[in-house]
Amino acid sequence: MKMSYVKKSVLTAACIALCVVLPMAFHAIPNSGSVLSPMHIPVLLCGMICGGPFGLLCGLAGPFLSSIITRMPPMAYLPGMMIELAVYGLVTGLMMQLVHTGKIYADLYISLIISQLAGRIVAGIANALIFSVGSYSIAAWAGGYFITAWPGLVIQLLLLPTIVFALERARLIPVRYPKQR
Repeated sequence: MKMSYVKKSVLTAACIALCVVLPMAFHAIPNSGSVLSPMHIPVLLCGMICGGPFGLLCGLAGPFLSSIITRMPPMAYLPGMMIELAVYGLVTGLMMQLVHTGKIYADLYISLIISQLAGRIVAGIANALIFSVGSYSIAAWAGGYFITAWPGLVIQLLLLPTIVFALERARLIPVRYPKQR
């Protein structure tokens, strides 16, 4: 069973809305945006359940609308964040299409980890070559995307596969491996 274009569109719109709402809730905690990465969760989720093109759209539209509505992220950070999140959404969706281990959790973790790495690598390259030319280093990249953000990475690894599995069990999204049930 495949998900209809309309259902994917509605779920993508819900994930874009979460890109606005989740950061508002998390930003009550100081520095939580860079530490917990709340906007990453709906973008990665969208890519996992709706596919690469929808994840890409969510990754572009989510931070843009959040910036327009709430001024988070600030305009200075918006282009880099849009690139990073667009890569997360696209790569997660593509990996979910390509990876078929026969185990839902293995597929989810492989797709999630590869997209987390791809988004961070592309964002680092964009910062080094476009947004912070001459003032961006590997130490700044590793510090910002891995050391500071490790709690967010752990939250994503714990939360997202569980959400996708729960949505499957509730039959809200198609079951990936129906013969196992």
